[in-house]
Amino acid sequence: MEMMADDYDTRDILRPLVFRLHENVPAIVREVLLERGWTEFDKKEQDDADWNLYWRNSPFRMTDHHSIKPWQRLNHYPEAVRITRKDYLARHLKRLKGAYGSALYEFSPVAFIMPNDYVKFIAEYSKERQSVGRRPSYWICKPVDLSRGRGILIFQDIKDLVYDCTVIVQKYISNPLLISGYKLDLRLYVCVTSFCPLTIYTYEEGLVRFATEKFDLGSLDNVYAHLTNTSINKYGASYKKYKEGIGCGCKWTFSKFRSYLRIFGVDDMVLWQKINNIVILTLLAVTPLPVASNCFELFGFDILIDDKFKPWLLEVNYNPALCLDCSIDDTVKRKLLHDIVELLNYKQIDTFRQNQVAGIKAGRRRVPWNIAGESATEETPGLLTSQKVAKCTSASSVQPALQAARGSIRKVATLTKKSARAHPRKTLTSQLRESMNMPKIPSQAKAEAKNKQLRGAGHSLYKSAQLSRWLPTPDFCNYKLTTRPYFLSDKDQRPIPRVGDFVLIFPFNEAALKASRDGTDIKSIIKEINKLVSKQLPSKQMVQQNTKKRVGYLTSV
Repeated sequence: MEMMADDYDTRDILRPLVFRLHENVPAIVREVLLERGWTEFDKKEQDDADWNLYWRNSPFRMTDHHSIKPWQRLNHYPEAVRITRKDYLARHLKRLKGAYGSALYEFSPVAFIMPNDYVKFIAEYSKERQSVGRRPSYWICKPVDLSRGRGILIFQDIKDLVYDCTVIVQKYISNPLLISGYKLDLRLYVCVTSFCPLTIYTYEEGLVRFATEKFDLGSLDNVYAHLTNTSINKYGASYKKYKEGIGCGCKWTFSKFRSYLRIFGVDDMVLWQKINNIVILTLLAVTPLPVASNCFELFGFDILIDDKFKPWLLEVNYNPALCLDCSIDDTVKRKLLHDIVELLNYKQIDTFRQNQVAGIKAGRRRVPWNIAGESATEETPGLLTSQKVAKCTSASSVQPALQAARGSIRKVATLTKKSARAHPRKTLTSQLRESMNMPKIPSQAKAEAKNKQLRGAGHSLYKSAQLSRWLPTPDFCNYKLTTRPYFLSDKDQRPIPRVGDFVLIFPFNEAALKASRDGTDIKSIIKEINKLVSKQLPSKQMVQQNTKKRVGYLTSV
């Protein structure tokens, strides 16, 4: 190769980005990264820090987060499990509902965590039974830490309630929106690039999941009529059969669902705006989380729509399924993963995986958000109007990693020696934390105690809202975000408004950005959301008229 006439020995260097996968990561993750020209990490041949993306199904240790390099990303945020266990989610939503009123937080049915709330549940159940002229409610019981529809029970009579583990009992939504008589729900993909400052993207495309037998309250034990989980319905007798109005299988894309609604004159703009609000309010319920840089979290929000077009949050999934059960899965999930890589905003300098390249420092530094940008952040539109958001046209704002991998060659100075190993020697604290399981988060009264050490049994990584409460090591307690946030545009140091089909929904205006910058000012954010909601919602009378007129069409056609 041609040598540059300079004070240093230099060479043309071409290095692809490197991914590292933990065991049991879905095959499509590897496929997509290889499609983009990445190479896989080889622990026998490469240094521990010589990778750009580490993807795993389970949480990382805090030492992994604290030893992160500027060129690296982790696919989990510390303590994200706070909203993905059903009991944790119920507690957090109940806390914010009590603090800020039920008007905003009425999107999740009242939950009873059993056996602790058994007496409260009996009181509510008996109250309803004794109400004159009131039809008894239906209830749904779910194990708090299981997924894919396992262990779910739907009942009307309490004598049918049987459980042998911690479960959550909620009112069953017995008036779901039906298409041709089939129940459905939405799997919405949400990517959080930071919890401090809170930065949320929703994915425009997603999955509509159908039950494979017609909805019938007379057969509560028929899982194929009441549950929409593909992991259950793909074993049903009707899965491969053509179902009138639905087709074969049990999935649609969001695009098809939107088109279907519009055929029947349904203006779904308000629906998607409500869903965006649910996502923001749910994620606010778990802030603050420990400070961490260069990581992200992909959540799967399960949303059910009732026959009045009101969206309900069913649950939030950690590691949403990326397996491919049908061609629709492949279409949605492959593009989703490509867009996630784009969202991670790798630069050409990241391919070198060194702290210093060509005299340019890539080391850690504290970079606050620039809130005095060229212009105030515009209110982010709803999911359906996101095409109106100006796509980022600056080449520097979203630098595709693929360019670097496919032949971008840079004349560089002599590289510094490889970085020290990413994982420091294990301390007693880290060894103890690794051996811990995932016990319950304590009651809100304890969680809100300011910087006090919690006493008693059940101490764990997952029970504290403040980093200093569960990491006693002074260095860890004083840890600060020192790496420049990768999700900010080079142009104006603000979150990139749109990357592929990912659309920024928070912060949605200048005030929300400011309230999430130095710690999360939930009160101010709630105030801004209330303003946003008042602008979004049409008059009640108009909604009722449109709903009555069109729900009948959807359920009968």
